[in-house]
Amino acid sequence: MALQMQIGESFIGEGVNAAHINTVFGHREGPAGVAWATALATPSQGHVPYVVVLKPSLPVKPLTLFVTKAAPANDTHGTMIWGAAQAGVAGGVADAVAEGFIKKSDLDDTVIITAVWVNPGADDADAVYHNNRQATRNALMNGAHNLPSIEDVLDNRALPHNPYYTAKN
Repeated sequence: MALQMQIGESFIGEGVNAAHINTVFGHREGPAGVAWATALATPSQGHVPYVVVLKPSLPVKPLTLFVTKAAPANDTHGTMIWGAAQAGVAGGVADAVAEGFIKKSDLDDTVIITAVWVNPGADDADAVYHNNRQATRNALMNGAHNLPSIEDVLDNRALPHNPYYTAKN
């Protein structure tokens, strides 16, 4: 059976150093591969997708595209995106492989797209790193397990909330 595209989401941490990650994982020859190549080839102002590396010239596997949700607001914000957040995403992908959420046999046939939020006010590189690592790992795990369950969605539909807004009855 062919690998199905997996979509995951995770939010980890609090305040300006929190991480919000969305992931798309799928086969290079399917829609995920087309989206990956298209995004890499068509950057827009302030949003330049790039291949995630564990260290220079060592991309993580499966090849992972980092797409920032917020254009760099200043030099510090850019450094948080390119440095701490990218390192966290790389570590989270490697963790997902090590923990079996991504099969080693799929590494050369699949790609990952990560959409990454780094708050322009982020002020703690270590927190940004750790939160992005855990959020990436969790998003890939959630995608592998088809989470959330429909029961969780229905149980929480009455009062949706997020770190920026809470619905009232």
